[in-house]
Amino acid sequence: MTMNKKSSREITVGEERYTYVISPAAKGLLALTIEHEEVKGQKIRLYIKSEINEFWVEFPYVEDLNLKLIKPSEISLIIEEALFRGWTPKNKGPMITYNIDENI
Repeated sequence: MTMNKKSSREITVGEERYTYVISPAAKGLLALTIEHEEVKGQKIRLYIKSEINEFWVEFPYVEDLNLKLIKPSEISLIIEEALFRGWTPKNKGPMITYNIDENI
């Protein structure tokens, strides 16, 4: 299944282009899903602790919230690390899932 073009973004790492989408997964979690832009092979999904989606619900009491944003530079590092660990985005395979508890 491919990602929705409206909600996804593109990033180039090395000579390869990837598509990613960031979405709320659960309270306090964001889901970052990445796939190769041209070849729809194996995807990776990272669950990252962040309460950014609760910001307006909790406003003005936000000083204790984890307002982690995921920057494109961090996504680039994530892709490089996943490739180093054996991710094969051009080959079919099950989605690889990571839980990120600390800062990227």
